[in-house]
Amino acid sequence: MVCVSILRFPNEFILGVATSAQQIEGAWDEDGRGESIWDRHASVPGNVEDGSTPRTACDHYHRWREDLALLRWLGVGGYRFSTSWSRVMPTGWGPPNAKGLDFYERLVDALLESGIEPFLTLNHWDMPQTLQDQGGWPLRGICDAFAVYAETVAGWLRDRVRFWATHNEPWCIATLGYEQGAHAPGHRDPQEALWAAHHLLLSHGLGVERIRGLAADAKVGIVLNLSPGRPATPSPADEDAVRQFDGSFNRWYLDPLFHGRYPVDAIADRVQWGQLPTDRLSFVRDGDLDRIRVPLDFLGVNYYGGTVLAAGSDGRPRAVAAAPPEDLTEMRWEIRPSGLLDLLERLARDEDIPPLFVTENGAAFADPSPRHGRVPDPRRVAYLRDHLRTAHEAVRRGIPLNGYFVWTLLDNFEWGHGFTKRFGLYALDPATAARIPKDSAFWYRKTIAARAVDDEEISET
Repeated sequence: MVCVSILRFPNEFILGVATSAQQIEGAWDEDGRGESIWDRHASVPGNVEDGSTPRTACDHYHRWREDLALLRWLGVGGYRFSTSWSRVMPTGWGPPNAKGLDFYERLVDALLESGIEPFLTLNHWDMPQTLQDQGGWPLRGICDAFAVYAETVAGWLRDRVRFWATHNEPWCIATLGYEQGAHAPGHRDPQEALWAAHHLLLSHGLGVERIRGLAADAKVGIVLNLSPGRPATPSPADEDAVRQFDGSFNRWYLDPLFHGRYPVDAIADRVQWGQLPTDRLSFVRDGDLDRIRVPLDFLGVNYYGGTVLAAGSDGRPRAVAAAPPEDLTEMRWEIRPSGLLDLLERLARDEDIPPLFVTENGAAFADPSPRHGRVPDPRRVAYLRDHLRTAHEAVRRGIPLNGYFVWTLLDNFEWGHGFTKRFGLYALDPATAARIPKDSAFWYRKTIAARAVDDEEISET
């Protein structure tokens, strides 16, 4: 016998979707927008898997009303999007671009008229190229540039936007961009990455101050990508690999934000790895950590899977594939819904935690061609259902989880993968850019309308 119970979310729990400006907007040089680091990075042959660029992306800049209609059809309670720094302040400094601000004002007004809560992220990786030419995130002066940008956008939209996130996934910006070279600006300097990480956190603190100075009722936070680690084997070496990973990936950002310090063991690891000359963090100045530790109104958590760690021959942790292909997404990320609960419980236990939002959760799969006007994507439906069940369990256990956002609305420019990795609830027709719904869009619409997800329990009779 199959028994189906219904897991209902509280009325105030927000079910939404998320996007980012660089990945969907296009119109890269229109209406005064400046070049971003991703425009430059993607223009270099070999930097993007399929050779594509974000110059057109999903053409959201011209088709935003069409995309708003999709949001209304889904029935979402919240829409997480980002403003393009290059569209608002084309050179990173100086007078703002009125046409850029007008675009976001029209979008926000339309969202509010549709009963959709705007969740605005200021920096989703698309820094103006002129700022990178001056040194980028490793340069301390960029903190002031970001603070001015945050103040500019908040000054324009403070009376309409309640939820503000300063940065999206600073680990990706610092590590993938400045240490591993996989993301813009494509540098490979571990020490640059550490400076960048600190300045991202410091600029976050400055940005929070500027936003709250203009909008006392604003809810301001930051979005981190976090992943629980577990050892590949019970060996002490693999157990220590988990500790090292947690220190460099999770705690390097959580500890300054919530405890006003960098983790001592992770500092020692970086000295051993040759990333720091001593255990003194020369880039940290007096007062920095107090500004970074400014109280948050919420923490956004981007979760895509757990990480299995083993000790490498050099003593550093390395991620290993410990799951069969059917338990991996196209990104080769492990499908592990229980890891989300592990992560949320850890945050609630270890941190002086503010309200939480799952600000991104989704999966890339090799979707087939449309059939009868829609794309069948059963694996994505199963992925989202299982993670929403986990989110419901977190709420049931009293964890302060206030919402869940699917990544993402549209198949889009997926950074170094171009258009080869598809996360969207809607596919794009490559010839016309028409939005084609997937089965997951119909499933999510039904879930939102019911404010509930089913929980099947199979028992023998």
